[in-house]
Amino acid sequence: MSTDTLPAKAAAAPAAAVPGGRNTLRSKRRRNALRTLAFMSPWLIGFGFFFAYPLLSTLYFSFMRYDGLNPPAWRGFDNWSYVFTDFPQFWPALQNTLWLCVVMVSCRVLFGLGIGMLITRIKTGAGVFRTLFYLPYLAPPVAATLAFVFLLNPGTGPVNSLLEAIGIPAPSWFNDASWSKPALTVLAVWGIGDLMVIFMAALLDVPKEQYEAAELDGASGWQRFRFITLPNISPIVLFAVVTGIIGAMQYYTQPMVAAKVASGVMGGSGVTFVPGHPDDSTLTLPQLVYSLGFSQFNYGAACVVALVLFAFSMAFTALLMRKRGGLIGSGD
Repeated sequence: MSTDTLPAKAAAAPAAAVPGGRNTLRSKRRRNALRTLAFMSPWLIGFGFFFAYPLLSTLYFSFMRYDGLNPPAWRGFDNWSYVFTDFPQFWPALQNTLWLCVVMVSCRVLFGLGIGMLITRIKTGAGVFRTLFYLPYLAPPVAATLAFVFLLNPGTGPVNSLLEAIGIPAPSWFNDASWSKPALTVLAVWGIGDLMVIFMAALLDVPKEQYEAAELDGASGWQRFRFITLPNISPIVLFAVVTGIIGAMQYYTQPMVAAKVASGVMGGSGVTFVPGHPDDSTLTLPQLVYSLGFSQFNYGAACVVALVLFAFSMAFTALLMRKRGGLIGSGD
């Protein structure tokens, strides 16, 4: 054998092995992709059945005339035009929902953080106070709302009796359009136990060395809160705000029960109740979705309101998640 052919054969051997190596690499990548897909399949199935399919169906029915009994018929943008221009309850419901998202969520976060900071600084009896503040959160929403409506009853409620005894004008609360949403906010702040526990856990995780260094530098209480406490608990504040806004966008039970009790219409066979008493001040978008879909059997318009609710929820969440912005700053 000639020695001149050896280098050529040696050079050809790796070249011949390259296709097989590429096939092996492709098959390995394919196996990894299938393995990853298998692990993700429970989430993908749940996402498809419980989010993507309902969302696409809602979008589809928003362009249809559909009452749940007859086959859907194409209406184009008629449902959208009806909701935005011809349905008088849409804009009050939207304003009330946005009011609750801004005011009620802000009050819950501020009071939850304040009570959490207060209890973490109590030396004795912290467990008792923690239990007392957490217990209202365990009350069922319907029972808690019923109790609050009777407590705030303008004629016989003890709260108004106490206010009148000390010379403060007593409002009508759930019977007054200007006081109904503040009354719902008071009810929401009363059940602040969940946020209190979350903030307490976050506050106890703040390194004490940072507080000691700040005290040595002469930092005031506000400066310690602003530059030490708040940056350390900012992810928890973001979590509380985002979940609070999502909850406010789904606010249904409390305003519905309060409106029924305050108006004297508790419902029942043959009784029709129009939500929003008094003067649409407690009407929210979830109530509107239920009323349009299951009381008026106008599923197309109900789907339009549901999509508006979804769009606002996504917009609020995206605004807050952008660099942890919104109410708590960038955290950079």
